[in-house]
Amino acid sequence: MQVSKRFLALLDQQLAQFTDRPDLRALVVYAALPGDNGRPTLMAIGHWPAALALRANASDGTDTGDGDEETDTRRWLALRDGSLLLGALRVDADQLPWPPALEARLEATARCLTEALRLDMDQQRLGRELARREDQLRLLVHQLRNPLAALRTFGQLLRRRLDGDDANLSLVDNLLHEQGQINRYLEAIEAIDQTSAPSLAAPGGPTPLLLPPGLHGDTPQPLAEILQPLLERAAATAKLQGRPWHGPSPSLPPWQGDGSAVAEILANLLENAFRYSRSGGPIGLLCQPCPAAAGAITLTVWDGGPEIPAEECARIFERGQRGSTGAGRPGSGLGLALGRELAEQLGGSLCLQTPPAALDPQNPDLPRSGNAFCLQLP
Repeated sequence: MQVSKRFLALLDQQLAQFTDRPDLRALVVYAALPGDNGRPTLMAIGHWPAALALRANASDGTDTGDGDEETDTRRWLALRDGSLLLGALRVDADQLPWPPALEARLEATARCLTEALRLDMDQQRLGRELARREDQLRLLVHQLRNPLAALRTFGQLLRRRLDGDDANLSLVDNLLHEQGQINRYLEAIEAIDQTSAPSLAAPGGPTPLLLPPGLHGDTPQPLAEILQPLLERAAATAKLQGRPWHGPSPSLPPWQGDGSAVAEILANLLENAFRYSRSGGPIGLLCQPCPAAAGAITLTVWDGGPEIPAEECARIFERGQRGSTGAGRPGSGLGLALGRELAEQLGGSLCLQTPPAALDPQNPDLPRSGNAFCLQLP
């Protein structure tokens, strides 16, 4: 078993504190290894004083370190985590019993080394598991590129055959667009793997990006450009589900911003609406200017119910939390939490309004029962 340099540095510091004890001859720290016969083998990983000569291991506790036989003044303190033996601290003293002050210091050192060794072993185990998962993720990303490339090829061939058939060409174009979106996600995953982990932000410092850099747009996009693929996807989903779809007015405001972040928020909201609202109920996207802030807009994804209970309105925006109306259906409880955090990162907000008709009582499309998730953008 190997221990980290950080643990060895801590070990040296712990043992060096006993230089003021002339009644101690030697201290040796061992790590426990599984033996072939089922009994642990102790391997020396640190000792004091530095000039002490050691054998590599002491499987039966007979290692003397200096060639002498076992003495009556040697004792062992187990480094034990519950029922698991992690190692041992060997103490060679001039006399027994130890003075109370020395005994307290040795026991405190044994406890410290036990906890540090446990944490060191956990860290190494998690590191190995993380490396294994990263290898698997890289393999999956690599393998996903093959069927995606095939889909793109077949889509392009189908597009050639449908030349002049505008109705079906738009479906193929949407398929090719979605294939390109998946490729962007794969590129973002690879970009994360190739960059070092970001340091923790200092208090009051910039908030870490919630989306990978590859999914953030450097150039502001017009609202119409952001909404077009989302609206086409929503209309197609509504048609397949046999439910009414109400898109926004064609005269969209001249708003521009981070298209990737806004699209991620709206895509999650629309997916939730189609997944959790009542079968056959209406769904829509409403775009309104914000009267309280010049140039600001509100994009609202609404559905016809069932309404989210009032006592759950705050909890559903927490990571891993889902409302009772979605119980028993697939989902991770991350979409609304990610949406709100992204909205706040953009300087806006995301909230729930019930019922949708309260947003505009004069709008006949807005139902008097249901949910409306309002994304306000500055």
